[in-house]
Amino acid sequence: MNDLFTIDCGEILLREYRIDDADAIYELTSQPEVYEFLPDFKTTREQRLDWVTNYEIPSNKAFLAAVPNIDKQTYLRLAIILKETGEFIGFCMTGIKEELPAPNREIAYAISKHYRNRGYTTKAVKGLINYLFEKTNIELLNAVALTQNVSSNRVIQKSGFTVVEEIEIENQKYNHYTLHKSEWQSNAEAQTLSAI
Repeated sequence: MNDLFTIDCGEILLREYRIDDADAIYELTSQPEVYEFLPDFKTTREQRLDWVTNYEIPSNKAFLAAVPNIDKQTYLRLAIILKETGEFIGFCMTGIKEELPAPNREIAYAISKHYRNRGYTTKAVKGLINYLFEKTNIELLNAVALTQNVSSNRVIQKSGFTVVEEIEIENQKYNHYTLHKSEWQSNAEAQTLSAI
């Protein structure tokens, strides 16, 4: 783990993918609670291993090498690791969402059905937002959630995003949210002042 990029989020860590994460990602994206909302993530075990090895890990390395200027970089995919056990419990990522108007960098995530409603997803999303706004040239982030996905909408709202509109992607209705770096900075300053 020492040579892998990580973000400490308290009870959890975000860390870049390793090849041996492929099985855990496959298991996670095979859960009906996940593929119901992220159907494009469902794969065979072999396909997932190929993606992790040949696309996702190289994409992560390219993204991290480009920091702070990540304009042309596509994805950074991070495992959500429970510190206490070292278990892979989900993922949190940023990437380009083609269906959104530019600037169209989004935050997306999934967590195992066994670790829902414990605040881990919100901690992961906030950790990635903090990293992106503190260490890169990103000024605006997007998030989308199916209108009926109550849990995901709640995570996005708790993470500081504001709903902009309802949009349709592939005949499904989504809430589209944005978070500007200036809003994030104002919220961070307000929280610092209230803690003093």
